[in-house]
Amino acid sequence: MKSDANNTGLKKPRFLALQIMYFVGNTLTAFGCLALVLGIVGVFDMEIFSFGLSSGVRVIGTLAIGGCLLSAIGYGISDYFKNK
Repeated sequence: MKSDANNTGLKKPRFLALQIMYFVGNTLTAFGCLALVLGIVGVFDMEIFSFGLSSGVRVIGTLAIGGCLLSAIGYGISDYFKNK
């Protein structure tokens, strides 16, 4: 049976880097969404994350969106090389 790295057409270190990118992106998205939900429910004050002119909601939302983008880039690169 072939490993996932051979199925995607990538070398093992690059495949590992993409797996780390998936994991970090998905983790950031999960933490950002969880923090938004907990902040809306009132478990903690989201304003502790505010700085400058940015509100705490905006900073937490940026964390979730950044995680989504990181995951999308990792999955997109992997899919590109898989279909190539």
